[in-house]
Amino acid sequence: MLKVFAIAAIAAVTVMSATPSFSQSIEIGPGGVRVNPGLEPPPRDMGITERQAVRIARREGLQDVDSVTRRANVFIIRGVDRDDDDIKVVIDRQTGRVLSVE
Repeated sequence: MLKVFAIAAIAAVTVMSATPSFSQSIEIGPGGVRVNPGLEPPPRDMGITERQAVRIARREGLQDVDSVTRRANVFIIRGVDRDDDDIKVVIDRQTGRVLSVE
């Protein structure tokens, strides 16, 4: 009887150590409180993407894009407008707000 109990205990410990452990956390943010199950990677950059920055620059008159430069806190999009004049649009990376059009 003792031998059966010992084998059952060893089997239980083996199964418990073989299962992966996942950690959960609670996140409090602008969307409220939520449980993070620990399966998804943390968000990288909560700002706008390069593609979104180009779309914003097009709304400011940019016709053809020559270059997109990513700096610490801004996107700088250079190109030409509808009159073939050079244009530079500076956009805040976090908010998407146009900082300047030159």
